[in-house]
Amino acid sequence: MALRVRLALMSLGLFFIIGRACASNTTDLTEGFISLPLDQSSFVIQSPYNVPQYQRYSLIDEVHRLWVYSTDKPHTPASKTSTRTEIRIYGYDYSSGVWQFEGYGYVPQGKSGVCIMQVFGASPHATTLMLRVYNGSLYYNTGPVLVPNIYDRWFK
Repeated sequence: MALRVRLALMSLGLFFIIGRACASNTTDLTEGFISLPLDQSSFVIQSPYNVPQYQRYSLIDEVHRLWVYSTDKPHTPASKTSTRTEIRIYGYDYSSGVWQFEGYGYVPQGKSGVCIMQVFGASPHATTLMLRVYNGSLYYNTGPVLVPNIYDRWFK
């Protein structure tokens, strides 16, 4: 059984920032924002319903590791989505304003189709933003390559 998708996130590097966009040429992209730290109570782990969660998710030394196999089921029997293990962040849902998400990720060599993050709320489609890894490159949705050669290294 081959490993299909695996993603690791460093929990200390995760936080939301809310505020107003800066119009100046400053290098501090967080200027004018307020940090809203996340903790474990903000995370809901969704993993395949046909296996125990600990077989698809771990939190060791502040690193979240998530993976799925091609034979796994969706996160609920009624779900029509693809197989996934993911962290759903609750408590900072929003419908307006300027938000910034920051985190660290790691995708091992050879894993393709990995979704790093997704923001819902677009029209007519459900997804406003999705960062995905295909063949070693990080993409914005299905559009341009944001970072080539992303495998086997931590990225922010």
